Amino acid sequence: MNKVESLLFKEALKNGDLEGIRRISKSDLHNHFSLGGNRDYINKMTGRSIQPLKQVLKSMDEMHRWTDESYGKAFSTSEMRRLLVDACFVQAQYDGIKLLEVGEDVWALNEYFDNDIRSLISAFTEANQKYAPDTKLRLQIGLSRHCGISYLEKVIEPFWGEKDFYSIDLYSDEMAQPIENFKSIYKTAKGNGLNTKVHVGEWGSASDVVKAVECLELDEVQHGIAVAHDVYAIDFIKERGVRLNLTPTSNVMLGRVSSIKEHPIRILFEKGVDVTINSDDVLMFDSDVSKEYLRLYQQGVLGADELDHIRLNGLR
Repeated sequence: MNKVESLLFKEALKNGDLEGIRRISKSDLHNHFSLGGNRDYINKMTGRSIQPLKQVLKSMDEMHRWTDESYGKAFSTSEMRRLLVDACFVQAQYDGIKLLEVGEDVWALNEYFDNDIRSLISAFTEANQKYAPDTKLRLQIGLSRHCGISYLEKVIEPFWGEKDFYSIDLYSDEMAQPIENFKSIYKTAKGNGLNTKVHVGEWGSASDVVKAVECLELDEVQHGIAVAHDVYAIDFIKERGVRLNLTPTSNVMLGRVSSIKEHPIRILFEKGVDVTINSDDVLMFDSDVSKEYLRLYQQGVLGADELDHIRLNGLR
C-alpha cells in the first residue's frame, strides 16, 4: 500500500491536485487544535466565519490580536471548547491525516473540564472515534511558557500517570522565561515515559535550540528553523536523533522566513536532519498539511520524491 500511495502522492503533486494529495496518508505532529480545526465545520456549527491572515504579522502581539478578533469570547465555554476539539478531527479526516499529535493546555483542565482529567481525555478520544476513526491520536500535554513554574507544577499534577498521553510540549513566547526553569517538569515527564517537545528556534537562535535539547533532553523540536545555518547545531541535533516538526507557511506568515521558496527545510533535509511537515494553526495561516506539501513542491523547494520521503517519515 505504501508504494501505491507514494505513486499517487507524487502524481498529485506534479498535477497540482490538492484533493488528490488530501486522499493520501499524512501526519500532523505540530497542530494547536484550538486553531487547527475545519473552517467550514465551525461555520456550520456556529455561524462564525473565521478568515485566515491576509498579510505577514510583525509581532506576536498582532497574532494575539487576530485571535481576539476572530474568536473573542465566543469560544470561551466548555461546550465551545469541545466543538473546537471536534473541528480538529473533522479537519484531520478531511485532510487525510492518519497520525495526529494534538492536545490541551494544562490550564484548561479546570477552565473547561471541571478539573476532571477523564473528561478532558474523553473529549479528544470520542471526537477521534466520531469524526476521524482512521486517524491515530497521540494525545499531548500542553504548557504555556509564560506561566509560572509553581503554577504549572500544580495544574499538571492530574496529568501525570495518565497513560493516554503520548507527549508534552512547551509553547508560547520563547523569551518568556529561561528554558532551564522547566527542567523539573520535563524530568518528571521523562519519568512518565512521555515524548518531550518544545517550541524553540522559531524566534530564538540556534544556541537556544541546542540549550533546550540538552537541558530538557528533548526528543523533538517544534520549529527549530534557526539551526539551518549553524553547523554545530545541526550536527548536535542529528547526533541526538532530534526531530524537527516544521510549519513552513506559519514561518512565512509570522515573518520568520521571507517566502516558502526560501524556507530552510531544503537545507535541513539535505543535511540529513529528521524533519516533518505540519500545519501549526490551520485557521490562522490557511495551512493544512496537504497545502504545505503542494506549496513546497510548486515553489521548487523540494521534489516529489523528497516530499514523499518526508511524508513517510512523519508516519513512522
